[in-house]
Amino acid sequence: MKNEAPVLLQIRNVSNAYITRPWGLFGKKEVKPVLDKVNLEIQKGEIFGLVGESGCGKTTLAKCILGLIEYEGEISFSRSSQSSQRRGMGMGRGARLDRALRVQAVFQDPGASLNPVKTVGWILEEPLKAHKLGGKTDRLFKVDSMLELIGLNSSYKKRRPQELSAGQKQRVSIGAALMLEPGLLAADEPVSALDVSVGAQILNLFRELNERLGLTILFISHNLELVHYLCDRIAVMEKGRII
Repeated sequence: MKNEAPVLLQIRNVSNAYITRPWGLFGKKEVKPVLDKVNLEIQKGEIFGLVGESGCGKTTLAKCILGLIEYEGEISFSRSSQSSQRRGMGMGRGARLDRALRVQAVFQDPGASLNPVKTVGWILEEPLKAHKLGGKTDRLFKVDSMLELIGLNSSYKKRRPQELSAGQKQRVSIGAALMLEPGLLAADEPVSALDVSVGAQILNLFRELNERLGLTILFISHNLELVHYLCDRIAVMEKGRII
């Protein structure tokens, strides 16, 4: 464990609830609490495991960190604070762009997170184009470098997702998430849809990225054995709370 590392992500009293209408559009609203004053710190350069049963709030917390949903409480990256009220005003466009440069996500189903009609080269280059980072030559060089980093060669640039195996798709998803050089990578059940052997390769890739790049990783899973194998520290969540 990296005891002397500074805190990269600080979560203070983060709560979230979903509003549902179980009896239809004109039915009475019901508030379903999901997160209950979650407090958490993740150190720079560590692999932090968040484990718990399905429905405990792990993915909801990840969405709050990514800025995808509103929440009550405070989430701070290094010395920059970003907070948003659950039903109040959400983050503006500028804050969302800033959040995207700080944290990126890898999801459970790599096939669903990749544009099926675009090539791998386009998918990897798109984050740089969207944020207007670098010229064409620089972007293509970075695409080639990223392919090498995630264990694929430059020939994969012209392939489309349907031409890839599940493990290769997940490698591309990881590569796309790293193109903006975020300080934190949130990996939500990234190997649960993969075969055991392929999943082990992806776990080793996460460890390699952590060691080579000093990448901080939030690894979310329901599998305690995987988290114990990969992570420096572990938090257990139950019913929206860290226990």
